[in-house]
Amino acid sequence: MNKFIASTLAMVITATAGSLRAQEPAVMLPSDNHAIYRIDNSSSLLMLPVEEREENAAIRVLDGNQQLVKTLNVRLAVDKVDYFVPLKMENGASVLDILFSGNRRNSGSIKGYVCWKEIHAANTFDDTNTESYRPAIHHTPRYGWMNDPNGMFYKDGVYHLYFQYNPYGSQWENMTWGHSTSTDLIHWQAHHAAIEPDALGSIFSGSCVVDHNNTAGFGKDAVVAFYTSAGINQVQCMAVSLDNGMTFEKYGNNPILTAPIPDFRDPKVIYCEETGKWVLVMASGQEMRFYSSPDLKNWTYESSFGSTYGCHDGVWECPDLMCLPVRGSDTKRWVLLCNINPGGPFGGSATQYFVGNFDGHHFTCDDAPQVTKWMDYGKDHYATVTFSNALNGRHIALAWMSNWQYANQVPTLQFRSANSLPRDLDLYRGDDGNLWMGVVPSPEVLAARGKVVKNIAQAGDAYELVIDVDKPLATIVLENDNKESVVLTYDAINRIFSFDRTNAGKSDFSEAFATVTTAPLHSPLKQLRVFVDRCSFEVFDSEGRLAMTNLVFPSSPYSAIKTRGVKRVTIHTLN
Repeated sequence: MNKFIASTLAMVITATAGSLRAQEPAVMLPSDNHAIYRIDNSSSLLMLPVEEREENAAIRVLDGNQQLVKTLNVRLAVDKVDYFVPLKMENGASVLDILFSGNRRNSGSIKGYVCWKEIHAANTFDDTNTESYRPAIHHTPRYGWMNDPNGMFYKDGVYHLYFQYNPYGSQWENMTWGHSTSTDLIHWQAHHAAIEPDALGSIFSGSCVVDHNNTAGFGKDAVVAFYTSAGINQVQCMAVSLDNGMTFEKYGNNPILTAPIPDFRDPKVIYCEETGKWVLVMASGQEMRFYSSPDLKNWTYESSFGSTYGCHDGVWECPDLMCLPVRGSDTKRWVLLCNINPGGPFGGSATQYFVGNFDGHHFTCDDAPQVTKWMDYGKDHYATVTFSNALNGRHIALAWMSNWQYANQVPTLQFRSANSLPRDLDLYRGDDGNLWMGVVPSPEVLAARGKVVKNIAQAGDAYELVIDVDKPLATIVLENDNKESVVLTYDAINRIFSFDRTNAGKSDFSEAFATVTTAPLHSPLKQLRVFVDRCSFEVFDSEGRLAMTNLVFPSSPYSAIKTRGVKRVTIHTLN
């Protein structure tokens, strides 16, 4: 990761509890759950000590005139410090007005909290992270919590990835759009937060478009972001960037869309060539709503889809809509992505999809209402969306590589969560005659291959296994010196592929983690591509007819591989 000087909008993360400590400011305690902390703001950062088992403390940052600068929620340390998070000193911040919500009888007197001794000023923060489970080739936040990918677009040789982000802790809170960029979809550059909470609420998921024809009047090629403000209600808002997505200014007439629906969020905007209008897809409870607009500002309701289709065991979220080619033909069909939580095939969150037609007004599904199609049959693939404006008509998807059943508890501290590797999407016709989603690792992943090695002990932190299968029953086992293992099984007779992580490593953080995931197969498999990183496996059929994503947390890296029913295993390093 690159380091950023705090005075330039980004923050470099080092300072230990004892370094650059400012003189202890006065702490005033008006009651047994209320503190006023006067800041020495001669430095650019204030390091806040976090203890994850504690309840959130509600913090109001005030300036010297007692005017509100910002609000945030932080699990301030009571007994011990798990890690520090930086609060940027800006806009005259001089006072923290803190309200604790925990039970004072359990946590003791507020005056004895360890946070008063550990909070300190600093000018730098080192984002070098040595946690053993931080992925080597997957995008992660520099620090803090991350979930859904948001607002992804391509422009002028750069892929922009925004994401649900908590800058003040490694659990879900303070939703903000974090921001990273890449020129190759593998190596990512971190930037300052792009869109921060405001009086309308936290910044939930959404999308971006490049307005090539200046339909909104903000300027040719302006980048326009759409997101959900989650405050009293969930309402849809807009922000505009005139510097290729590096900074955004919120639209003065927000919100641009409201509805009396409790779960009304995650706007996805595309341009519809058939109608010459923009289309906005909204997750609306347990259906998708479609709106149209000529100018990105004024939206007209068109139709709804899904009330009787697919899985309804949870709330529908994070939609996407695209027209995909069908392999081996000149035809295309529309695909509607619908992420759902809970309701996934193995519990918790997952991504379902519908194949059909969209005419700019209505989506119609080719399959019967009771049919459910899953994009990935692993446990850790959610909030899947694609990049807008990608070249050559490509539809490149990223997912959040975790599951809401245990995302807040996985065994990392300074950061939590990663994105999947990029995947190109299309459709193929299975042996059953139905159309299914084709999912292949993007060509950029192939370009990340390094040398070929003889065994996985030599492969480093991330590698790709190319496995040629020549028997109807094949098994691949990866294990470490502590006899922890993962087991991959291909069963051509019963047309299933399974991944067993019940003995993969740490799992005591959640009863839902140790599991076997199983995928139905719509065509025989000949070759597998398995991507292994420090805490994840992503398994693909080389022809894109299988996708399975699972996290693992071994006590040491897997160092040996055993196979049965396999003709050849080729090991590529990845860098």
